[in-house]
Amino acid sequence: MSSTFRRIRQVVIRTVVATVVTLAALPSASVSAAPAAAGAGSDVRFATFNASLNRGAAGALRSDLSTSGNAQARTIAEIVQRTRPDVLLINEFDFDPEAARLFQDNYLSIGQNGAEPISYPHRFIAPSNTGVASGFDLNNDGRVVVQPGAPGYGDDAFGFGAFPGQFGMVVYSRYPIDQARARTFQHFLWRDMPGALLPDDPATPAPADWYSPEELAVFRLSSKSHWDLPIQVGRRTVHFLVSHPTPPVFDGPEDRNGRRNFDEIGFWADYVRPGSGHYIYDDQGDRGGLRPGSLFVIAGDMNSDPFDGDSVPGAAQQLLNHHWINAAFTPSSAGAAEASALQGGANTTHRGNPAHDTADFADVPGPGNLRADYVLPSRRLGIRGGAVFWPVLSDPLSRLTGTFPFPSSDHRLVWLDVRIRP
Repeated sequence: MSSTFRRIRQVVIRTVVATVVTLAALPSASVSAAPAAAGAGSDVRFATFNASLNRGAAGALRSDLSTSGNAQARTIAEIVQRTRPDVLLINEFDFDPEAARLFQDNYLSIGQNGAEPISYPHRFIAPSNTGVASGFDLNNDGRVVVQPGAPGYGDDAFGFGAFPGQFGMVVYSRYPIDQARARTFQHFLWRDMPGALLPDDPATPAPADWYSPEELAVFRLSSKSHWDLPIQVGRRTVHFLVSHPTPPVFDGPEDRNGRRNFDEIGFWADYVRPGSGHYIYDDQGDRGGLRPGSLFVIAGDMNSDPFDGDSVPGAAQQLLNHHWINAAFTPSSAGAAEASALQGGANTTHRGNPAHDTADFADVPGPGNLRADYVLPSRRLGIRGGAVFWPVLSDPLSRLTGTFPFPSSDHRLVWLDVRIRP
């Protein structure tokens, strides 16, 4: 048995169904959740939101956000204002520092439809591997495409994208971000992960040979990036560990995206496990994982449901069953359960609890609605509550999520309140 498949088998064997603690009474989606006091150093609301604020051309997002009239951006801002996270990751926000500022100034800082404005004095944005030309034929179609926007360009880029930075991410915070100690892992090579699930070309007898040695010498693990952002909550530091692994689809029998998704998730599992992150190096050349005993919150669109969908088995369980991660509480919503029942299709065959879904995907032929977005605190952080912002159709705020074509995004904002002890 190869070491790569042995790793999958070990994860699946270790996997058990985690005990689900259901919220006794979710707050109504029509009631604004009370924000945590920025100086209290106690309950802090962390959130992730794949907001689909990506655009088809470089500079288009900045243009859309340069005025306060973009309908989608106003809807996204209102969802943030209704849920009021203290620390927020937005996935699928094109890399553009000016666009990040404009979203705060022209949308978050302006009350939307009666919601209170929300201000984030601190933010972090950094380059993404999406749309960065590799110079290689990574999809093995016989062509090397290096012209941004040309057909096939995204498949040959380090991460799928029509231009550098498309589908990037940004973090907004009411608490200071220690920029000097922030770590990014954009350039970490996939081959440098022990037991990496490198894809295999089924047409050849050699193992793990979808990518050539020359390609593996430059191929990056992260399809976007992995960031470790130290958030200063009073005198405590909470490491906000954020990423957006590639969807485990859009490939062939080699399952190159599924395997990459598995290892992008596994990166954080190793990073927070004492003694397992020795192989990791950041973009500044510093080595090692998170210091033992550190507080952390892992967040992002992981593109992996623990029970359903197309992930490599055990991908999400690398975090959900992790000794050092508190995954006992699962954010949920009545709207997700309602949508699953009304939409049918692939949802009728799902094994997971539909109330835990965070993304509204195609129902026929599938994959149906899935749990794709996560906020997972470290074991030493107590969970005070949380939810998925997915109002039922009878709730007036369902206009913010809607049905396809969505007024905001096909993903829902997920939040969790954690207790930071002095």
